[in-house]
Amino acid sequence: MNITKEKIDGVLTIKVEGRLDTATAPELSEVFDEALPGEDSLILDLAKLDYVSSAGLRVILGAHKKMMKKNGMKIVNSSEAVLEIFDITGFSDILDIG
Repeated sequence: MNITKEKIDGVLTIKVEGRLDTATAPELSEVFDEALPGEDSLILDLAKLDYVSSAGLRVILGAHKKMMKKNGMKIVNSSEAVLEIFDITGFSDILDIG
C-alpha cells in the first residue's frame, strides 16, 4: 500500500493506493493519528485503492468520527469495487462519498 499526503488551500488530502487490509490498515491508522489532530477538513482519495477489508473500514470509520467534530471528511474517486463494499456494509449511508 502507498499513502501520500498533500495540503491544498488548507484541506488535507490523503491518497491511498493498493490494498487496505489487516496487514496495511495499521499504517493508514498511524498516518491518520499523526495528521488529523491539526486538520479541520480531510479528503480521502481512493482512486487507486483496489480493495478494502473490515480492518480498513474500521480505520476509515475512526477517521470519520474524528473529523465529524471538525469540518468533516469526504471520500472521493472510489472505484466501483470499493463503492460496492461501502454499499454492502452500510458505510455509504454514514460516509460523505462523492
